Amino acid sequence: MTFSLCMIVKNEAEILERCLDSISDLMDEIIIVDTGSTDQTKEIAKKYTDKVFDFEWDDDFSAARNFAFSKATMDYIYSADADEVLDEENHEKFRMLKEALLPEIEIVQMYYTNQLEFNTTYNFDEELRPKLYKRIRTPVWVDPLHESVRLDPVVFDSDIKIKHCPTSEHQNRDFAIFQKEIAANGKLSEKLQKMYARELFISGSDNDFLTAEPYFKKRLDKDSSDELIMHDVCVLVKCARLRDDSDAMLYAAGRALAADDTPSEVVFELGEFYRGRHNYHEAVMWYYNAAFETMPILNQKYNTLFPFMGLHVTYVILGDREKAAKYGTLMREYQ
Repeated sequence: MTFSLCMIVKNEAEILERCLDSISDLMDEIIIVDTGSTDQTKEIAKKYTDKVFDFEWDDDFSAARNFAFSKATMDYIYSADADEVLDEENHEKFRMLKEALLPEIEIVQMYYTNQLEFNTTYNFDEELRPKLYKRIRTPVWVDPLHESVRLDPVVFDSDIKIKHCPTSEHQNRDFAIFQKEIAANGKLSEKLQKMYARELFISGSDNDFLTAEPYFKKRLDKDSSDELIMHDVCVLVKCARLRDDSDAMLYAAGRALAADDTPSEVVFELGEFYRGRHNYHEAVMWYYNAAFETMPILNQKYNTLFPFMGLHVTYVILGDREKAAKYGTLMREYQ
């Protein structure tokens, strides 16, 4: 099988060479689409390929990737970002995959790793993601009668691990694109709405939350799935706490507490709310529940590091040295 590498880049001079050195020899074609670099990114890319294209950036990653894919001519397309690295062991696994890949396989998934180390939005240290795609898919009829064309792709889960090693965070860019999409279309897709909430809880500033509040408040009464509603509620509870708004806190937290599985994010924010009002014993109860009685849906730290930190600080205020030391130890372990 032959492979096309497709990348979209912008100002990646610091890391592009590292990425291409780890993967370029496995590729039969390299396509790099630049979306407006002002550094040496394009010059570096041209050392590896003559297929370097310009694409005018319009805050749409799908449009840029579709353009890159349209330039591919090989059997399969490998999609990579500049902050990815393939080490020696996984380089060899990739080479073996290329030699043995069966033509009926349409998508190959690989493990994306190191995510917790770099505080990304996925909350997993390792996660399978589709990375290699068959360029031309042939329709296949299935079933001996009542026949139909198979719609689900044939997916192979490989054991190849790709290291994700970013040098900067992109939350400001992402939050701006979320807001632009909301302004243009009035709503986000279900996937993007979940990702917006997740990114807020992992890397959002107080101002980012308050900017997002009107959208999630509007969605709370329109979303039908329990999962989406819990995402909305988590954002609104945090915003109510930031504004010290008791009525908004009662409304949003009440929606979550009435559910079968209240998220740790909501319970932790109640602890923060009561500690901010100097009701320390009430805060302790909610922090404890965040740590030991609930599970997070957006950020793992909301039932580990954050409530342990809250318990440690609150017990320090209460003068209980033994419990302050206990939760201080747990806090440092998770840090």
